Amino acid sequence: MGIQQALALYPPAKQRLSAVINTQRVKSLIDSLTLEEKILNLVDASAGSERLGLPSYEWWNEATHGVGSAPGVQFTEKPVNFSYATSFPAPILTAASFDDALVREIASVIGREGRAFGNNGFSGFDFWAPNINPFRDPRWGRGQETPGEDSFVVQSYIRNFIPGLQGDDPEDKQVIATCKHYAAYDLETGRYGNDYNPTQQDLADYFLAPFKTCVRDTGVGSIMCAYNAVDGIPTCASEYLLDQVLRKHWNFTADYNYVVSDCGAVTDIWQYHNFTDTEEAAASVSLNAGVDLECGSSYLKLNESLAANQTTVQALDQALTRLYSALFTVGFFDGGKYTALGFADVSTPEAQSLAYEAAVEGMTLLKNDKRLLPIRSSHKYKSVALIGPFANATTQMQGDYSGIPPFLISPLEAFKGHDWEVNYAMGTGINNQTTTGFASALAAAEKSDLVIYLGGIDNSIEAETLDRTSLTWPGNQLDLVTQLSKLHKPLIVVQFGGGQLDDSALLQNEGVQALVWAGYPSQSGGSALLDVLLGKRSIAGRLPVTQYPASYADQVSIFDINIRPNDSYPGRTYKWYTGMPVVPFGYGLHYTKFEFEWAQTLNHEYNIQQLVASCQSTGPISDNTPFTTVKAHVKNIGPEASDYVGLLFLSSPDAGPAPRPNKSLVSYLRLHNITSGSQGTLDLPLTLGSMARADENGNLVIFPGHYKIALDVSDSLTFEFSLRGDPLVIDTLPVPDAHYDFTVPVHIQPPSTEAHS
Repeated sequence: MGIQQALALYPPAKQRLSAVINTQRVKSLIDSLTLEEKILNLVDASAGSERLGLPSYEWWNEATHGVGSAPGVQFTEKPVNFSYATSFPAPILTAASFDDALVREIASVIGREGRAFGNNGFSGFDFWAPNINPFRDPRWGRGQETPGEDSFVVQSYIRNFIPGLQGDDPEDKQVIATCKHYAAYDLETGRYGNDYNPTQQDLADYFLAPFKTCVRDTGVGSIMCAYNAVDGIPTCASEYLLDQVLRKHWNFTADYNYVVSDCGAVTDIWQYHNFTDTEEAAASVSLNAGVDLECGSSYLKLNESLAANQTTVQALDQALTRLYSALFTVGFFDGGKYTALGFADVSTPEAQSLAYEAAVEGMTLLKNDKRLLPIRSSHKYKSVALIGPFANATTQMQGDYSGIPPFLISPLEAFKGHDWEVNYAMGTGINNQTTTGFASALAAAEKSDLVIYLGGIDNSIEAETLDRTSLTWPGNQLDLVTQLSKLHKPLIVVQFGGGQLDDSALLQNEGVQALVWAGYPSQSGGSALLDVLLGKRSIAGRLPVTQYPASYADQVSIFDINIRPNDSYPGRTYKWYTGMPVVPFGYGLHYTKFEFEWAQTLNHEYNIQQLVASCQSTGPISDNTPFTTVKAHVKNIGPEASDYVGLLFLSSPDAGPAPRPNKSLVSYLRLHNITSGSQGTLDLPLTLGSMARADENGNLVIFPGHYKIALDVSDSLTFEFSLRGDPLVIDTLPVPDAHYDFTVPVHIQPPSTEAHS
């Protein structure tokens, strides 16, 4: 029986996919496969079946901030069709915009372009994005791929990115999204064999919260399990994470919901974690735990696993059912509403404009002495020196997980298009120790009216498999900036890169008048930067991470998984860090000034039980249950039109057990183009989850106590209220079993204090 014969037993519905019919068709297909064919279709490079006419399929496709290079994605040679795709800024920069609508628009374009590639055979129909591990440690090489350190921001990013990428119909998707890496993965050093034992509190509040949102609230198609172990068991073999929490507690149970391993993670169960004694045993425990698809080759040993009674054919069939059901949801067999998308839908003028807009919105002003910025014509700078390793950057501006863009506008190219003389000298590299380029850089600066240094870090310092060991500026970049600052010229420093650097020296140097963080702005980075510096566009980004002092890297082990502080440990993220940050989370200056006024606040007191009961009219309560909306007027009293990001924080000196968070971001909104003398209104919704945090068992609890809401990092507005009554649980986290039964001998791993691989 051929594939079309197998599927034809249950032909598709005429107008749209039918879940019942497709369930029968998938069963018919799987029943037609031989055992060897089944095994060959459980790996990312799925073989299909030549006998049945079932095409092969490569599941490994990337789309972190645009259709990205991967085994399943094939870019042709320019200028042929499908030789490029829109390259958006790295997620860490997009997150700095605090603009949820922007995130959804970006994801929608990425999904549309991905589907166009897939329809024409240049990619698959599933994409392994987004990366939703919070940026816990500032040294992490992949923090650039994430929306930052705050789990609430990551959750908000997910609520917009997944629907944008997948579309609005779970049975007729644009593409399949994959939330990765589940769970507690945020380290490259020794990543293949590390074990972390986070508390149930930290799991609930921080590490699992984004995945709960991804699965429970957005209908994501796929989840990727991670390299590391949690509580001694590799995540890709964890019945607790994959079955108890993911499938049973969060209801990841649709026929088309599947779990894929990170690449090589199943092999690592045996090779690096030493959790099993053989590779086939690693394949067995992974399949049995619920990993449906392996990126790698260990599943090719499942014949040996079956022969040893370590797993079952039923487990294989269950995995294949999920995988082929998923492919039905993207029209792999019958087509769907997105089947007509083609290259005309790739890198459209609207997409290019959106990539530029995202770069503009994320840029963040950290210093602006003497109001050097924006550079208006009144400054009358006739010449500008562009110096530094990012001055003529192109692919450097993309960061990792990038594809081929339609173009890359470097800062040098953009600045040369403006009406001034440009004097360019690289001066030094990202991590240079030699000063041979200093002389030319200083000479360029000497003959210029304005000096702009463009440096920071790139993928030679931070990347997948590469964590940083230091938070200082690498090489001799600061030495060159110091020498430039002594020339008594107006000096702007533009800092690129995903992870933050300790900017203390720049902030304290009076010869550096302005400092802008530009992340990885990608294809229109040069144009966006020029327009922001000129004031053609306002700057209103906010740091989505804490900028720690360099000493933090010496004080805190990168392997310490704990979030909360203790007597000998300062904690992590703005919520728990007990030290003094160089620049706090959420910080960002503007070219103008604002004044603020509450338009709607809260009651001064609530009874917890009565409050929750009043919210139950909308259905069963959860951390998503709406509570109320706080409103504030924002008036522009300065000279420049500007966007404004309103950040609403909640804190309490006495609610719940200590330690208590310093504060927690509970709502935010970006207002656009508030002109001088006019005002906008922030509508900042709160949920029951806004007031809850995890207890020691991982249950989200609303605790009685005194609370304060505050607008912005600087507490521009505050309001105090209290909650009375008994603590009340609004969400739970399953408790791990004391023991799990495996079909093979296993070795529980101790927590990592150094790289285990």
